[in-house]
Amino acid sequence: RLVESGGGLVQPGGSLRLACEVSGGTFSIYYMAWYRQAPGKQRELVAEVTTRAMQNYADSVKGRVTILADDAKKTMYLQMNNLKPEDTAVYYCHDGRTGSWGQGIQVTVSS
Repeated sequence: RLVESGGGLVQPGGSLRLACEVSGGTFSIYYMAWYRQAPGKQRELVAEVTTRAMQNYADSVKGRVTILADDAKKTMYLQMNNLKPEDTAVYYCHDGRTGSWGQGIQVTVSS
C-alpha cells in the first residue's frame, strides 16, 4: 500500500515536497515513479527511477523536480521547486514492481 502526503496550495514560484510511504512489504526505489493528472487530461509520467537507478523526468518538469528516497523510512519523495500553475494536478505515486498506486494527492499552484 502506498500512502501519499505533502500536497496543498502553493503560490507560483514556490516549492512542495510530496511523500509516498510504502506501508507493508519491502521498499525499493527501483521501478518507482510519480504521475499526475490534471482536470480533463490523461495521467502522465512526471518522474521515474529505472532499473539502472537512472532518473527520468518529463520535459515539462526537468530541472525543477527531483526524486529522492529514504530507505529507512520506506519513503519516496518528489521535491518540486519553482512551481507553475500548469503543475496543478492530482499526483500519484506508483510502484512498478507491484503495480500499486497511491490514492492521489492534490497540488494546486495559484496566486
